[in-house]
This record gives sequence, C-alpha cells and structure tokens, in this order.
Amino acid sequence: MLPAEIIAKKRDGQSLTAEEIRGFIRGFSEGSIPDYQMAALAMAICIRGMSPDETAVLTAEMLSSGSSLERFDDPRPRVDKHSTGGLGDKVSLVLAPLLACCDLLVPMISGRGLGATGGTLDKLESIPGFRTDLSSDEIRTVTRQVGCVITGTTAELAPADKKLYALRDVTATIESVPLITSSIMSKKLAENLDALALDVKFGQASFMKTRGEARQLARQLIHVGTSMNLPTTALLTDMNQPLGQMIGNAVEVDEAVATLEGDGPADLVELVLALGAELLVGVGKEPNREEALKQLRGHLGSGRARQKFDQLVRAQGGDPDAPRPVATATDWLAAEPGYVTSIAAEQLGWLIIELGGGRQVMTDKIRHDVGVQLLVRVGDQVFQGQPLLRLFADPDDLTRVQPGLERMVQIGEKPVQVEKLIHQRLANDEPGEDEPGETDG
Repeated sequence: MLPAEIIAKKRDGQSLTAEEIRGFIRGFSEGSIPDYQMAALAMAICIRGMSPDETAVLTAEMLSSGSSLERFDDPRPRVDKHSTGGLGDKVSLVLAPLLACCDLLVPMISGRGLGATGGTLDKLESIPGFRTDLSSDEIRTVTRQVGCVITGTTAELAPADKKLYALRDVTATIESVPLITSSIMSKKLAENLDALALDVKFGQASFMKTRGEARQLARQLIHVGTSMNLPTTALLTDMNQPLGQMIGNAVEVDEAVATLEGDGPADLVELVLALGAELLVGVGKEPNREEALKQLRGHLGSGRARQKFDQLVRAQGGDPDAPRPVATATDWLAAEPGYVTSIAAEQLGWLIIELGGGRQVMTDKIRHDVGVQLLVRVGDQVFQGQPLLRLFADPDDLTRVQPGLERMVQIGEKPVQVEKLIHQRLANDEPGEDEPGETDG
C-alpha cells in the first residue's frame, strides 16, 4: 500500500494492519516517507484513534527502530516508573535512589519540561556538574555501581519516536492517546525492565484533564506493556494542586533531599511509597504491600536513601554538597480570611516559566534559582495577611508577574471537600476498582 493510501485508510476510521504500521514507521525512520506524510498520519490517528492492538504494533515498531539498554550479568531486578507529567512532581528524584536501596536496578530515562509541567532533567541540572547526557556505556556503568541512574535518552533508544515527537509538538497531536502510549512505552521497553509502575495524572496541571481520560491512557499503557511481556501497573493520581510544596528546579531538588532524609511533605511521601510498593511486590522482592512499605519507610528513616542519592549525583559528575542558590524570597499574603477552595496549578506552572524556570522556546536557558513554595493546600483555613505563596524571584521579575498572583489561590467562605491523591489502581488489563464511594470525573 502507498503511504497516501494508509493515511486515507486511517482518516476514514479503518484499522491498519501490522504490516501497514511497520512499513510506514520504517519508511519514516529511514527517510523514504517524508515528514508531511507522517504528520498527516499522526493527525488521522489523533482524530480517529487506534485499537489497543494497533497501538501495541506501533509501539513495537518504535522500539525496534533503535537498540535497547543491555542486560548485564546482575541478579537484581530492573524496574522503573513513569509519570505522565505534573506540577511539583519530583518523585523520580526520591524513588530511584530509594529503590536502589532495596537491591533493585533503576535505569531511569527521563525528560525535560513540557508545557506547564517541569522536567526531571531540568531539576537535576540545578546540581552543579550533574550530567544528564550519559552514553549507553555510561548508563550501564552507573546503574551497575550505584543501582540507579537518571539521564536523558540516547540517540540509539527509539529514534523513530524522537523524530515523531518533534512533529507532534508542532502539529497539535500531542494529546493523542495512542501516540502518547507508543512514545512512553517504546522508551520504557528499551530499558529492558522486569516491572514498570505508571503514575497517570489527571486534573488542571496535567495533559489528561479528567479521570476518565487518565483511565483510558492507563489501560492503553498497561495493554502494551502486558502484550510485550513487561508487567505494568498504573496509579491514577490527582493533579489539581501541585505535588509537595516546592515548584521549580533547585527548590524541588531541596525538597526531594528533605524527603530522602525522612522529612518530606505527606503527599509526596504517599506517592513515592505507593509507586515503590508496586515495584517491590511486582518483582517478588516483598510478598505484599505492607511489607514493601515497611522496607521503603525504613530506608527513608535511616538516611540510607539520602546517601544513595549523593552516590548517584557523584557518579553522574555532580556535587551533592555544593550550594544550590535560590532567588530572593517574597511572600504573597491572603487578602481575606476563609478557606482555600482551589489552587490554579496550571497557572502556577506557567508562572514559573515566565520567571525563567522553564522554556518558552526550545533555545531558552533555564534559570534554576527561581521557584514557588506553596504554603497552603486546598481545604486549609486561612486568615487575612497569612502567607499563601513564597516566591523565589528577582524583584523586577516579581513586579512584572504580580498582577496575576491573586488568581493563584482561590479563597471562599465555606470549606470544600478535599480530593484524595491516589484515586485508583489498574493492572494487567483488569478493569480496576474505585475506592468506596468514588465517582468518575
């Protein structure tokens, strides 16, 4: 079939055969199918969708366009997690060294900021000297020596996905569930894992705005993992307010370090422990969730997890003891008493970008010293004059963004119901059960 015929077939809502998908992606990867035809197929997929089986074939072809990380001679199980992106999400910085303390290998391939959400690599680069551009050989060496690594992708891992992602970013096809699925899973499958835990977020500061959308994505991800012999589970988590208190780069590293020392915010600790327990039980390191949580809490409380983080930083060229400067702190105060009814999480993400803590265009240089500390949570009672936000920014920049600050924390007269952080667990293509009394949203 000619490329135009395959595009037309998907445009008309028909399923593509495995041969058609493989041939198209191979042609695109090798250069015989031009960008404009790949962009047309991506838009057809975005509008018409793909079946789970089509998505699995697409993922497999993305994976086979490059090489995978080598399995070296080591009895420790290989695991990883993936988050679909959220504000204040520094889970990877805590979870990777924590799992390494549990005799697991964590070859974590991470990304940069996308949209209003921050990127793990951008945060880690606030540590002086820290390298996020390791080669495949360096990834293997650090993983073997430390037990974990956090780095960017290499040119050899799923190169077809890298090419397609660049097109999706400029053709309004980022939100397509099949394309998101193939992008995430092709890179995770290239890590040669024994288990994968997914944090699929929904709400204001995430790509999936409703829990139903997040569930659809989670099931696709699980189906692809299961069909390719990678045990995969997913947690659906709320992203209508930031995770933890800190939003930014250096300030998020500081909060991650505090968490590794046993002094982290409750919601961040809850999510780290939940994802860690999924993986410990998933590879048979612990018989049940309770025993897994006990081991994880022990490493946080003992200081061993912090020591492992320092070892990771040094192995990747960084200095964990070097100061991570932050800009001047200024508090934003409540204009009236009441209860926090909502937090404009997505707008806070854009605020960080406007202050220079993220990129507006790919060539922007990130400022690691700016950030925001969220001093209240949804449901909290506040008083007039009470600090709501602590902003780390130069005074001139703060003056420029000040008119929008009053919209960041909404205060009402009556208390509101506080949503739970973890709404649902899904695994092995099973329907999954909601918590008692939970309704879809």
